[in-house]
Amino acid sequence: MALISPGSYAPDDAVQKAYLNLEGLGLKVKPGKYLRAQRGFTAGSDQQRLDDLHAAFSDTEASAVWCVRGGYGCTRLLPFIDYPLIRQNPKILIGYSDITALLQAIHIETGLVGFHGPVASATFTDYAKGQLVKVLMEPAAMHTIPVAESQKEKKDSEYQPVTINEGKAEGILSGGNLSLLAAMAGTPHAFDFTNKLVFIEEVGERPYRLDRMLTTLLQASNLRKAAGVALGVFTDCQPKKDELSLSMMDTLRDRLEGLGIPVVYGLSFGHISDNCTLPVGISASLDVQQRSITILETPVL
Repeated sequence: MALISPGSYAPDDAVQKAYLNLEGLGLKVKPGKYLRAQRGFTAGSDQQRLDDLHAAFSDTEASAVWCVRGGYGCTRLLPFIDYPLIRQNPKILIGYSDITALLQAIHIETGLVGFHGPVASATFTDYAKGQLVKVLMEPAAMHTIPVAESQKEKKDSEYQPVTINEGKAEGILSGGNLSLLAAMAGTPHAFDFTNKLVFIEEVGERPYRLDRMLTTLLQASNLRKAAGVALGVFTDCQPKKDELSLSMMDTLRDRLEGLGIPVVYGLSFGHISDNCTLPVGISASLDVQQRSITILETPVL
């Protein structure tokens, strides 16, 4: 298992936690040469992070590449990635948040199925670990991913599933962090949402920012052509006290209800402990009433 940090700098405690998590899964960790490098907010220079990414895919002893954290920095690498190298050395790539950029660009350029799931330094709850094992280590078609039981017990409204548009949808899973989806609009690696089952998550963005990013996608991409939209848990995205603003949920309704396709909020993925693993680039179905996503193909051969 190659361990790299292609985005933000990972402090010592995050790296130590990553080792414990991966070794706890019975995996042997092979750290990137520049895993402990730092340049401002990123984990070393662009070239160092790029070298670690290329080395991880080139390593014949590593079956997967796991990102220790997200943060910021992955979009800087996209024009310089050796996509033919990755195509010739396909491996499991795991991460979320800023790793959205790598999952998307690599899938477009190589067809590689990536995995939007917990970063290596995440807190592995029973749900997160169980879903990861089922998707990556015990892969099978027709695996249904439900909302975590522990999430249902939370009192905060942001954790409660909400139907925005009823229905069922089927398509190729595509998506990730909203900030990255919006940032990549208009670039060579922009998302093509046509007939896709789109999943979106976000953290720490006030409603007007959510509105801005969703409006960008509505105006600069073909999000309106998606088959359906599954929203994760948007943590810390409510307006500040006494701020003139719609609520987080009203903002999501305002921007997405008019799509006229199935849309549901509050599935168990995103910047939460109960973060399921979603394969990027394979067929899946969404059932709004059941609050679930079903993987229709075997994600790992």
